[in-house]
Amino acid sequence: MRMIHRMLRFLSGLALFTGLVSAASAQTSQILGNYGLTVTLDHPDALYQVGETATFTIQSTLNKQPLDDAEVQWAITKDGAVPIKAGKVKLVDGRGTLEGSLPEPGFLQCRVSFPTPNKSNLVALAGAGYSPLQIKPSLPVPDDFDAFWAGLKKKLAAIPVNPRLTPVSGAATNTEAFDLQADSLGAPVSGYFARPTGAKPGSLPIILTVHGAGVRSANLGAATGWARQGFLALDINAHGLPNGRPDKFYADLASGDLKNYRLDGRESRDTVYFQGMFLRLVRALDFLTVQPEWNGRVVVVHGSSQGGAQALVAAGLDPRVTFYAAGVPAMCDHTGVVAGRVNGWPNMVPLNAEGKPEARVVEAVRYYDSMNFATRAKAGGMVTVGFIDTTCPPTSVYAAYNALPGKKEIFNDPPSTHAVSAKASEAMRNAILRHAGKP
Repeated sequence: MRMIHRMLRFLSGLALFTGLVSAASAQTSQILGNYGLTVTLDHPDALYQVGETATFTIQSTLNKQPLDDAEVQWAITKDGAVPIKAGKVKLVDGRGTLEGSLPEPGFLQCRVSFPTPNKSNLVALAGAGYSPLQIKPSLPVPDDFDAFWAGLKKKLAAIPVNPRLTPVSGAATNTEAFDLQADSLGAPVSGYFARPTGAKPGSLPIILTVHGAGVRSANLGAATGWARQGFLALDINAHGLPNGRPDKFYADLASGDLKNYRLDGRESRDTVYFQGMFLRLVRALDFLTVQPEWNGRVVVVHGSSQGGAQALVAAGLDPRVTFYAAGVPAMCDHTGVVAGRVNGWPNMVPLNAEGKPEARVVEAVRYYDSMNFATRAKAGGMVTVGFIDTTCPPTSVYAAYNALPGKKEIFNDPPSTHAVSAKASEAMRNAILRHAGKP
């Protein structure tokens, strides 16, 4: 309840009125049957200064014509958290407006829904960013963060890589591909490694592609696709599992031993599940950077969601990384709840019986926060962010982005939920190619 009260104060200036306002930037819309619902913002880029008023315009249609007297439900929240201001409004000539404001850096989200007479429910959302480049971390980096990870990397270095390469069929034209298994702390690095056929020594940049949440095999197409672009490419699965097994193999693990992997061991920094996943990033680079075809200059790590988190972690954990591309990264600002902000995936910090963040977990997860790894990154890179993402809220993404010290770029994607849009994907790919000196 205290968190809700705090959020209410953030939106103390919220006002509601109905009228006709010209809207410049469509965020999301939904069409079901002959009905349509749209929410737009008065700023084309959906960006505002702290304290500035954002106007959300709702439009409802039937057969592409304004639907008069439609009653819609609405909620304005901070990053899609529990509704803290909500209500209903009748639209005039198919339109109505809501106003909101934030007195601190962050994001507002407006969600509207309309139950149509044919019993379908239309939903549309819009997100407004308030001075996002000023969003600060909820907690500082732990004092012994570097020593903790240096100790783990030392243990990893004592284990021989011992790579096992098994040729696989199905590689793209002019490429050769292998199943790679390499020893690490705990589960091995398990992925598909690909290179252009006949590549000369010292001629290729490296790209390591990493996965979002879930349980699956490495992706052969991802590795061979980048190999066709002239990269020494490795795609690894997130859990060190065998590749290429039947779907049921991974589904059984996802509903069994790995069902709650995202929360496993969260009570102690020594037992958090992601420790092995993060160290496998280093081990994968151990393998890639000794390949004779590597040009000795370019090392890219690319992924989205959980993979976006891994891209930031790799950049902060391993100085060999020269570029990261992190789409809608997860695991940013795990401890946002202590600053009255909504936590993003994997929502590792629970509340105790008194409604306060569990102290042991708060302390442990700080060592696995991609925001804290970001502070150590020497590489340049690109991050993408969806303004209506409730899985990896934009406030958390910006907290990590702002912590990155090197040359960086963020791709604001106001209409996107937790997805990498075609435009965001193209922006990351182009940034990777530019960094690697590819046309």
